[in-house]
Amino acid sequence: MNTSQEISRKTLRQSLWHGVFSSAVTGFTQDCFTPFVLLLGGTARHVGALNAVPNLFAALVQIKTADITAHLRSRKKILGIALFLQGLTLLLMAGAALNAHVSVWMFIALATLFTGCGAVMVPVLGSFLSDLVEQSKRGEYFGWRNKVLGFVIIGTSLIAGAILTLMKQRSHWGFAAVFAGAFVWRVVSGVFIRGMHEPSLRHDRDNSFTLFQFLRRLKESNFAKFVLFVALMNFTVNLASPFFAVLMLRDLHFSYFLYVVITVTATFTIYCTMERWGRHADKVGNLKIIKFTAPLIGFIPLLWLINRHPLFLFAAQIFSGFVWAGFNLCTANFIYDAVMPEKRTRCIAYFNVFNGLALAAGAILGGLVLPHLPEVYGNRILTLLIISSMVRIVVGTIVPLWLKEVRTVTEINNNELFFSMIGIRAMVDMDRKTIRF
Repeated sequence: MNTSQEISRKTLRQSLWHGVFSSAVTGFTQDCFTPFVLLLGGTARHVGALNAVPNLFAALVQIKTADITAHLRSRKKILGIALFLQGLTLLLMAGAALNAHVSVWMFIALATLFTGCGAVMVPVLGSFLSDLVEQSKRGEYFGWRNKVLGFVIIGTSLIAGAILTLMKQRSHWGFAAVFAGAFVWRVVSGVFIRGMHEPSLRHDRDNSFTLFQFLRRLKESNFAKFVLFVALMNFTVNLASPFFAVLMLRDLHFSYFLYVVITVTATFTIYCTMERWGRHADKVGNLKIIKFTAPLIGFIPLLWLINRHPLFLFAAQIFSGFVWAGFNLCTANFIYDAVMPEKRTRCIAYFNVFNGLALAAGAILGGLVLPHLPEVYGNRILTLLIISSMVRIVVGTIVPLWLKEVRTVTEINNNELFFSMIGIRAMVDMDRKTIRF
């Protein structure tokens, strides 16, 4: 093995450990913000704002992420600065949890800063890692990596849920302990950033383009159309997504631990199936899997109308995780295939800008219309789930037809893909040779 390969492997190992502790941060925070807002007396409208404002801020800060990276000429510096600020925010959150008089809007402001720092890291780390992994192995590698990190998220989410449940009589102390724990994980994750070797990245003005230049190419650019599609999907999803927590905690009266268990059931399924989706994507292409999974995402909210017993919701979440695993992995990997390395940080940043704006718009609109909707089975949130489902199906079925695959792949129909994914039969015949996984 030559020196360059050894350095790349060492960096990937360091990045994996960084990812492990970053995932612990995610596990201690992602399912705790909404319950804490509800503990502070927040309403469904506040929950909408909690999802809208941070996503809006995250979208705006990423507009300049690529320019800042080019100016500093180091992706590691960007990661270090963002890690420091996010750690500081977690300390402030822990302090806020101990303050009986903290306002909902103050906590939303802290969540906004936390999310913005995380958003800055996403395109930088994505560009960083994609430079180290061969194109033909990205689906399998990122599927495996995401599975490992996903199990960390699940484990730490369950720990956080257990802490909050055990300290239910002193809930503010429970949330303070969780946010302080996330701070510790964030500090440890930063140690592994220092050991990562950054691949050289050539900064060429010819590879720079503004957000408006990107928008002007919407008609002829396959990648721009792809960004629009994913943004529209996220808009339709976030019409209802923020309010699942409200439905479980406020209306169905689930405990913190049951709420976390139901939530991480989808996460567990995502990371159990993501590596398998990745191996398929390496053969049949990311776009094929995106077209297969996108319409199915539309049926997920309808499952919550059929039955809201916890056992049924576990089954619904397994289906949700299976579908989201393929969609999430392949939308990320499509970017790596479609964009040259010199433009990757900027394109990932712009991709996240539009998705952040879409997520914010969906949450804002959902929060605004929710109080005015008629009730279904005595609950307005269920009505919102129906609306979200309908628009998801339309967007997920029609818009992907505008897109084109960017590399040579094996042709396969949806039935073959589905049965191969669940392991019933071989995936496809190519040149009379069966491809198996």
